[in-house]
Amino acid sequence: METIQSRDAQGRVADAPSRHWVYRALPQRAWPYAQLARWDRPIGWQLLLWPCWWSAALAAIAHARPGDPVLSLLPNPWHLVLFLVGAMAMRGAGCTWNDLADEDIDAGVERTRSRPLPSGKVTRRQAWAFLIAQALIGLVVLVQFNGFTILLGVASLAVVAIYPFMKRFTDWPQFGLGLAFSWGALMGWAAAFGELGSPALLLYAGSILWVIGYDTIYAHQDKEDDAVVGVRSTARLFGERTKPWLIGLYGGALVLMGAACASAMAPFPALAGLLAAGAHMMRQVQALDIDDPDQCLRLFRSNNVVGWLVFLGFVGAGIWATISPQF
Repeated sequence: METIQSRDAQGRVADAPSRHWVYRALPQRAWPYAQLARWDRPIGWQLLLWPCWWSAALAAIAHARPGDPVLSLLPNPWHLVLFLVGAMAMRGAGCTWNDLADEDIDAGVERTRSRPLPSGKVTRRQAWAFLIAQALIGLVVLVQFNGFTILLGVASLAVVAIYPFMKRFTDWPQFGLGLAFSWGALMGWAAAFGELGSPALLLYAGSILWVIGYDTIYAHQDKEDDAVVGVRSTARLFGERTKPWLIGLYGGALVLMGAACASAMAPFPALAGLLAAGAHMMRQVQALDIDDPDQCLRLFRSNNVVGWLVFLGFVGAGIWATISPQF
């Protein structure tokens, strides 16, 4: 506890409201809710969104037939918008639920003790009301899809509900996050076909490994405090072996995503996007200093670039399919 008290005296509290434009745009009484939903940290909903968009793009390619117009080989724009709104709403709801479940733990961790619940800025009742409001927005989005996709989306709530508690009894809470944050890899395909196929399942598995990798980097920020309060993580489990583990996780993710592309008969631009994403992942591994929290955060956030590279590769594959006589 001496370490925590010393750091607290230095005033380094990473999760306090900042000068971010979100806080400048909102009245001060709304700041705790913005903080609960992490509205000032878009990387969360971005990383939740990418598997949805990847799956929608891959489904468009798999759905194609020779001679189809180019627009039919691109992701359904309405689905992309729905997934965007849904990701933003459900990421906020998930963060609020996580804070409700982890209030006592957050109070003992330097980076999180200033969050609204442990700091007393909101009551648990207010946080629950805010969670329900965000979940209702997600429900409105979900019911725009077909019946199978609605049921699939509802099923994801079980994974989301369990995740905050995994760090109390397993060294692999990042696997639970992978199950939750990769669920969109199933949703995009289901929205297009009304069922699941092998490309979606392979993409889901690959995304899970990707999430475990990037969240391990993220978890290295808190490993010292986590050890004090008894929180478990792959960052603590891997320790000095983090880089070899990341090579295995990221490599496995790329292999499984490549298999998804092959199963969907996606043309070569899809693989080009994966290769570019793989190069970016390797740069993360090479640069990583697990004892530099600020760098860990920067490398974690850089996974948004991975999302773009994979997505643009899939979109490029759809465009290529319309101009290639061999498709």
